[in-house]
Amino acid sequence: MIPSPYRVRSRRPDRADTVTLTLEPVEGACPPFLPGQFTMLYAPGVGEIPISISGRARSGGYVQTIRAVGAVSRALCRAGRGDVIGVRGPFGTHWDLSQAHGMDMVVAAGGLGLAPLRPVIRELAAHGARYGRISLIAGTRTPATLIYPRELARWGRDFDVQVTVDHPDRAWKGPTGLITKLVGRIVFEPRRTCAFVCGPEIMMRATAEELLKRGVPAERIVLSVERNMKCGIGRCGHCQLGPLFTCLDGPVLTYDRVSDLLAVSQL
Repeated sequence: MIPSPYRVRSRRPDRADTVTLTLEPVEGACPPFLPGQFTMLYAPGVGEIPISISGRARSGGYVQTIRAVGAVSRALCRAGRGDVIGVRGPFGTHWDLSQAHGMDMVVAAGGLGLAPLRPVIRELAAHGARYGRISLIAGTRTPATLIYPRELARWGRDFDVQVTVDHPDRAWKGPTGLITKLVGRIVFEPRRTCAFVCGPEIMMRATAEELLKRGVPAERIVLSVERNMKCGIGRCGHCQLGPLFTCLDGPVLTYDRVSDLLAVSQL
């Protein structure tokens, strides 16, 4: 429960309200993490929030992308090189790529949901021969809110990458509308497909249902489910989702385990 001090090694603004921080422990080494896990980040004097790990830096530190939407996230986004913040974790379940070897892969990201999926996508780009067809579909509000545009362009050289926006600008030449429209445009063998989905809850539910319609089994559709995590270790109860605690049983959960729970209004 006690945060360890981590120093901001680098700060990269991604968008007007989004930054990517590279964090290194003041002493020792970063504990290992698995794709999909999260840390609890503490802004001194402000508070603590869960943030997914979006990668490991070459120096060994955590890479974490944060959008300023509340008091704590705004304080973290203001942190500059050399500042010290608190880190606990990593916590939670992970995207298990070992179960997908030899299968087609569909990765679907909505908005900032691309950040937790970034370690998975980088693994697919580095070891694509281990898998069948690989497709990445991503949706965002506007072209200006799209994160990692350069990496998306690089990944597009390795496998099928399609991006849609809700509100295009005059320069946008790609698809517009909901990400679910892209599910019908990608090629995969449903019974030999594993899908990883992360984004706003309504987007994940709609995408999962489209994948089910295409024949992908519910147990191979994997979501990252978030609730109001406060402790990260299952003691406070804030993140309870029916019989589950998302900080312990999740956040990465198969759709067959959570579909009924996500359908309950205000649960």
